[in-house]
Amino acid sequence: MIDLQDITYPIVQISLDLTTIEEALETAALAVEAGVDWLEVGTPLLLAEGLHAVVQLREAFPEHPIVADLKTMDGGYLEAEMMAQAGANIVVVMGRAHEATLRQVVAAGSDYGLKVMGDNLAAEDKVACACWMESLGVDFIIHHVGYDERRMIPQLSPMDELVAIVNAVSIPVQAVGGLTIQQAIECPTYGAPLVVIGAPLVIDADEFATASTNIGEILKEITQEIHKVNFNAPWDRS
Repeated sequence: MIDLQDITYPIVQISLDLTTIEEALETAALAVEAGVDWLEVGTPLLLAEGLHAVVQLREAFPEHPIVADLKTMDGGYLEAEMMAQAGANIVVVMGRAHEATLRQVVAAGSDYGLKVMGDNLAAEDKVACACWMESLGVDFIIHHVGYDERRMIPQLSPMDELVAIVNAVSIPVQAVGGLTIQQAIECPTYGAPLVVIGAPLVIDADEFATASTNIGEILKEITQEIHKVNFNAPWDRS
């Protein structure tokens, strides 16, 4: 069983926002070869292939933590339980969900050895939402500006409030939403050590397909740069 108790930061996570398990497995293999740490079963892949995508990725990559981007809004315990049984190590619950749902996902995490990411997508006050989710027991914060939101308001970026989020919570933070390669690499220097690589860096954000023929080389360069960062956890008060 994969142990996520003692994590060495920074972490590089690839978001497999694809729609076929075949392409996801191919992309994941390139990512693992490039040195990526965590594999995310993106929401499009979960919609297309269901928990079978988690099962097949677990079989193919038994040593790599798997994040299931469920974006849970209700039925928290059952959804988390199903993903745990399929082989996921981490699940995502939305900060806009009811308190009861967050508590149920956290409870399932305790029962099944899952870590929980709390996502502040579409929160009216993203800093307050992050603090609230931490108080309910999530393990990580996803500071997220959504796909549709960015297209309606192009100037929005998760970098805008990233430092405020990092300073407000005492758990690791991940910034998600249209980052450039350079911004992704710099995230740990802002105190956010969970770096997700996905659309539009290696996954085409509009086609939900692998974006580049030299994805392996790109991932290797990005991963090496991120892993070079000497990260000092801002939540470590010792």
